[in-house]
Amino acid sequence: MKRKSIARTLALALAMVIMTGCSKSENEEMHAVDGYLPAQSSTEEENLYGEEVTIRVMVWDRGDAAIGTNAENNALTDWIKQQVSDLYNINVEYVSIPRVESDEKLNIMMSAGTAPDIVFTYDQALFYNYASNGQLNELSEVYEQYGQNIQNYCAEAQDGVGDLADGKYAVMKQRGTESARHVSYIRKDWLDELGMEVPTTKEELGEYLYAVKDAGLGTPWAMSGRQDTEKMYLNFVGSYVDLESDRDAYIYSEQYMTIAPGSKEGLKQLNAWYNDGLITQDFTEDTSEDNFKRAVSEGKAGFVLDDATNIWSCIATLNTTINVQPTWIPINCFETSDGTYRNPFEYRHAMFVMIPSTADEAKTIACMKYLNWLADPEVAVQVRYTPDLIYDSNGVAVEPSSAIKEEIGYPGTCDDLCIMNLNFEWVNSFDILAQSNYDNQEKDWATVDWYQDYYETTSIGKFRFPTYGVVSDAESTYGTDLTIRMTEFAYDCITAPADEFDTVYESGYDELVNAGLQKILDARAEYFDSVN
Repeated sequence: MKRKSIARTLALALAMVIMTGCSKSENEEMHAVDGYLPAQSSTEEENLYGEEVTIRVMVWDRGDAAIGTNAENNALTDWIKQQVSDLYNINVEYVSIPRVESDEKLNIMMSAGTAPDIVFTYDQALFYNYASNGQLNELSEVYEQYGQNIQNYCAEAQDGVGDLADGKYAVMKQRGTESARHVSYIRKDWLDELGMEVPTTKEELGEYLYAVKDAGLGTPWAMSGRQDTEKMYLNFVGSYVDLESDRDAYIYSEQYMTIAPGSKEGLKQLNAWYNDGLITQDFTEDTSEDNFKRAVSEGKAGFVLDDATNIWSCIATLNTTINVQPTWIPINCFETSDGTYRNPFEYRHAMFVMIPSTADEAKTIACMKYLNWLADPEVAVQVRYTPDLIYDSNGVAVEPSSAIKEEIGYPGTCDDLCIMNLNFEWVNSFDILAQSNYDNQEKDWATVDWYQDYYETTSIGKFRFPTYGVVSDAESTYGTDLTIRMTEFAYDCITAPADEFDTVYESGYDELVNAGLQKILDARAEYFDSVN
């Protein structure tokens, strides 16, 4: 208990140095607990400590709870419940939903009217369906009255995405570090062994892949067959697409780049490389990506395209096993027709956080108070890094080890409870991030320069597709199914026999059209034209 108290005191002191904007009032002195001081002043707003009310809040269950705890009841949820109760007289009950099937489970609960009072999803079509069907509370008034922290600290994320023509139906989680969606990595030690420079174009990449094969070093381009993501090929295929206007970029947003004009040539090139043995031959069977990660960890792969940091743990295993640095380095080599790079970045918003219409007025107000509390950076950092957080010498909160989380009873993924704000002071300083990553390595697998190169390399060609809150009826009807179908379509095209590529492509494309693709593209074009 003494250690926890010291840690909390240190965290508060450092947080107050780093962050500003909090003032102490009589109300704050009454309801401040464990070092948290609400940012809202009672001299400017009504007293937020109201009549007792209970709200139910969705939380993901990843199966990584400490022994003797679960996603709904653990040291972190207990801390949150106490804070919110003391500050606002709000009782919080958590309702767990398995992460791997959260949208499906949420759909069932929303249809049955049994969903928690706060729910969330990354799926814009799902949000739009709920909002347009009257399943969500309109939040404009309660957001204006009780959402000051969200407006102050999560403003970048509230860019109309959660709004429809008749009002606001979601508040958006604010992301932290600006991050590329997908990143290419290459074996620098293999390049050196082959006497080759780091590729900067697709042609140079191809030369490297063939050289790796000829030298028998391993699998030139390792892929997995995950069905729920296009990460293994999308940046490459997208580099063949010319987006001449915002209109084109909206119609063929990242989700539809696989079938945008020009993308066929990208798929055809991957097909040629696959048939020449440059791409993992049985990758479609590796739906869990276990084989893919094993190939990276064991040094049997020469190039990958993956989610931004997904293979860092694999690189760490390889580097410390063979005691070589660097093995893998991030690169940009998917040039577009004008020789530049288009590197899709995550939006500044993350999840759609919603309050179902089954929540009455009192619960809706309580839910907004809860979300507004979570938006305060001083609160968010304690939820994200636990109330026992410490900061490193760079002023960056340190991720507790799995052993510490297990010992105290915190969930394995504390971020799942931090559903409003990750926009901390340090999150977009490359120098601070690089030094902090290095200082906090559990394994000595990368240098400060490696991390610095990662942030600088991945920031080249930063691009965000235009987005709006509205989802067409066509996309609501066909979008989810088509997302799965398009991944299957891409895999079929990549793995088709070389002399059957055109046939497989045309038949697959026709199936997508029959499944609603053209209706979606036409609706996106029509909507863009209507608002521009």
